Amino acid sequence: MLTRLSVKQITLGALLLVLSLACYQLFQLYDLFEQKHIQLNEDLARVLKNVAFIHEKENDYLKINGILQNDFKEQSKKVVAEEFERMLAGRQQVAIHDTLLVINNQVQPYLVIRGSASDTLSGISTQQVTFIRDIRQLQDFAKTAQSAKNQSKNITVHLNQELLQHIFKKAKFMNELMLQAFQENLYKDPSERINPALLEKLIYQELSKANLPRNFQFNVFNEQEEPFKLQISSKSFKATRLLKGLKTRLYPTDRFNEKLYLEVALPTQSWFVLRQMKSYFLVTLIFGFLLLLTFYSMIKTIKVQRSIDSMKSAFVSNMTHEFKTPISTISLACQAMSDKDILSSTTRQEVAPYLGMIDQENKRLESLVEGILQSSLGADRSIPLRLEPLDLLQIVREQIKLQEFKLNDQGTIKLEIVGTPQKAKGDRFHTMNLVANLLENAVKYSTNSVTIEVSLLYNNPTVFCVKDRGIGIAKEHIPKVFDRFYRVPTGDVHNVKGFGLGLSYVKSVADAHGWVVNVTSVVGEGSTFKVIITS
Repeated sequence: MLTRLSVKQITLGALLLVLSLACYQLFQLYDLFEQKHIQLNEDLARVLKNVAFIHEKENDYLKINGILQNDFKEQSKKVVAEEFERMLAGRQQVAIHDTLLVINNQVQPYLVIRGSASDTLSGISTQQVTFIRDIRQLQDFAKTAQSAKNQSKNITVHLNQELLQHIFKKAKFMNELMLQAFQENLYKDPSERINPALLEKLIYQELSKANLPRNFQFNVFNEQEEPFKLQISSKSFKATRLLKGLKTRLYPTDRFNEKLYLEVALPTQSWFVLRQMKSYFLVTLIFGFLLLLTFYSMIKTIKVQRSIDSMKSAFVSNMTHEFKTPISTISLACQAMSDKDILSSTTRQEVAPYLGMIDQENKRLESLVEGILQSSLGADRSIPLRLEPLDLLQIVREQIKLQEFKLNDQGTIKLEIVGTPQKAKGDRFHTMNLVANLLENAVKYSTNSVTIEVSLLYNNPTVFCVKDRGIGIAKEHIPKVFDRFYRVPTGDVHNVKGFGLGLSYVKSVADAHGWVVNVTSVVGEGSTFKVIITS
């Protein structure tokens, strides 16, 4: 059987559980989103490094290839036209040395051709080293092949001259070519060194290879964080810094020129990460739906159970209320028939056994009805009330008279009234039972001499108080006396009967009315129960 408090606790607990699980799932999704985001940035950083490396190599290749295509014939004619002595003059030098190389476990003579060139303005210098077979090897070959002819020496000399001229021309041309590339990079404006179309194409290709979003934005800026305005008509290029972009050095191997940086941003990277997580979102939605369905089913079941409990409590309350009146009437009738003024002594003796039987069974029936009432309502603090103006003094006097009748002059119950009597608002039936339970408890737990003090203090608020001089309640038991089915140990007193429902029922009635009930007690001196009536 569910009480209102337990229903609230279960509902709140279930709601907290659902919210906790939902928060945990959201945290897991957020953590996964952050990890995916970090992984995407790492992939993008690798893409940028690849783009910078490939751009530098491709740019150098295109530049040298252009020089070769445009200037090769002119350079070669110039080299051939110049004299050997002039090739070695000025800022360019060519030197030839003998050396030995081990090839296939054989020592073979080679010539080392070293060419060098320098620019006095920029201070840049370059060198070219070439290994060729010793010309004397060709000379020996010529002698062997032309042993019968006297022109072998002339052929060898001619070969020496042609080969040396070719070597010198090659060395000088390569020196000039490399020197020209360095000079162009040094004196050219930084923005002119960049090939924006090639850069955009490389970014797109590398993003495609890495399976990253193709929608990107890029720019190029210098060490002073100043973006360049490149000559390119593209929606991808931005002449301003990007808010969430990653950067890398554009020419990573260039040690002579100003450092340039490439910055790339993916505007749709959050949506890209979310699309990658769609399977996780689907699982989370299914789990959340099942969780909400379970929560809904549980709350619905609790509400149905509450409705059933409420109907049962209302039925029991009405049933016991209807039984109370005839039971009281029977009890009073039995008591009246036992009076000597009603029946003659002969008749009284004849009906005495039957009256005793009726009175005994009536008391047993009253006890059963009271137990049913307290058992049902004691478990449910939502007691249905029929509020009406109450005359507390009348209710207390009626219950005192009934208890005195049961005591049969074996105890006293004193009533003290302080203040002007006034009516309160409450349910008469349950208020009467509350007063009756407190008085019965005081009688039940009193010692040989029953002395009970009842007081009604008509202050603001009104206080109803019942004080006995019974066995009392130990301090450790006081917090539990209003618990359902809890009975305070009575020590040597064994004639106290009950189910531990009386005080629980009193607490339920007080809570339903919004009243406050408390107890103070001293072992061996008695207990005092107070009900503070706030309405």
